[in-house]
Amino acid sequence: MNSLDGIRILDLSRVLAGPWCTQTLADLGADVIKIERPGTGDDTRTWGPPFLQDSAGADTAEAAYYLGTNRNKRSLTCDIAKPEGQALIRALVAHCDVFVENFKVGDMARYGLDYASLKAINPRLVYCSVTGFGQTGPYAERAGYDYAIQGMGGLMSVTGERDDLGGGPQKVGVAVSDLMTGMYATVAILAALRHAEKTGEGQQVDMALLDTQVAMLANLGANYLVSGKVPGRAGNAHQNIVPYQVFEVAPAADGTKDHLILAVGNDSQYAKFCTVANIPELATNPLFARNRDRVLNRAQLVPILETVMKTRSKADWLAALEAAKVPCGAINNLAEVFDDPQIDARHMITQWQHPLKNHLRLVSSPIKLSVTPVRTDLPPPMLGQHTEEVLRSVLSYSDAQLSDLKHKEVI
Repeated sequence: MNSLDGIRILDLSRVLAGPWCTQTLADLGADVIKIERPGTGDDTRTWGPPFLQDSAGADTAEAAYYLGTNRNKRSLTCDIAKPEGQALIRALVAHCDVFVENFKVGDMARYGLDYASLKAINPRLVYCSVTGFGQTGPYAERAGYDYAIQGMGGLMSVTGERDDLGGGPQKVGVAVSDLMTGMYATVAILAALRHAEKTGEGQQVDMALLDTQVAMLANLGANYLVSGKVPGRAGNAHQNIVPYQVFEVAPAADGTKDHLILAVGNDSQYAKFCTVANIPELATNPLFARNRDRVLNRAQLVPILETVMKTRSKADWLAALEAAKVPCGAINNLAEVFDDPQIDARHMITQWQHPLKNHLRLVSSPIKLSVTPVRTDLPPPMLGQHTEEVLRSVLSYSDAQLSDLKHKEVI
C-alpha cells in the first residue's frame, strides 16, 4: 500500500517544474497519467546527450534528463490541439482527482481545458497551473524559464564569488527555481486534496516560479526586509555565520589543491574547532568569541583561519573535526557521491527494469516512510507506452474507438 493509492492525476506538464511535482506524487502512490504530444512527447526526451544506452551499448532516444524526472508514471499520447484530443482530456478529467499543467497563461482556456471548464465536469478537481509568473500581475503572459527566474528573483545576486575578488552573478548548478516550484506545488496539491476530501470542493493551485524563487531567498530575504541593506555575493561564505565556508587545506597526495567545508553553527562548536585547530586563544578573544562578533570581524578572523587550515590534509581535518563533533564535509564530485557508503546505505540509487535496458540505475526518491514506502514499480515510460491501457481501463474504450483516434492522429 502507498500513501496516495486511489488518487489519479492527469499530468499535462513537461520539462521540469511540473514533472518534478508529479513524479513525487507518483512516488507516493498516485496514478499519474502523463499526457504527451504524439510523435515527440516531453521536450526533455531529446535533451541529451547523455542518452540511455540499450543492453547492446547503443544510444536510444531516451535522454537521461527525461529518465530522471518521470518515474512511476504512465504515458498517454494525445494531441490537445485537436477537438477530439480536447474531448479525450475532458473525458479523463471526470475520472481524475488532480490536473497539472504548465502551459502559458490563456492556452488552456483556448483549448477548453481551463479550470472553470473542467470544474464543471468534476467539482472535486484540484487544478494546478505552473507558470513563470503566475496567473495575475503585469508579467503573467510572459514565458518563464529557470535561468531567467534565478536572475529576476535575486538568487544570482547572492550566488558566486565576492565582487571584490573578481566575482559576478552565477546561477546554481541545477534548476532550483523549477525544482522548488515542483516541491511547493506538491505540498499545495496535497493540501487541496485534503480540503476536497473534507468538503467535496476542488480548487485551483496557482504556482509561479518567480514567487517560489522569492520565497526561497529565506534568511537573505528576511535580512533585507529587516535591515534595508542589499546583500551581495559572499562566495562560499555564509552571510550570517562565521566560520561557515570552504577552506583550502594542505595539497592532496598528487599535489593538487584540496578543500573542505567548515560549517561552525554556534559558539560552542567554534570553541571546539579552536581546540582541534590548536588556536584556543581565538575562542576567548572578545573579537571572535560570539558569532555576532565573528560576523562583524570576519575580515580579521578568516585570513587567520585560512593559514591554519592549510597546515593539515583534508583527511586529517575531517577525522579530527568529526571526532570533536564540529560540522564539516568533503566536496565530492558525482562519482564520489554515488560511491559514498552513506548513499548506498540510504538506498539512494534504485534499479529499474526499463523496456530498453535491464537494471537501469536512477536516483531514488529521498522520502522514507515506515508504513507506506514510495513506489518503485514503473520505470520512466516510453512515449505513449500506456495509451491503450489507460483508455481501456479508465474509459472502457473499444478497439473501434482506439482505431478511430489513431486514424485521426489524436493518439
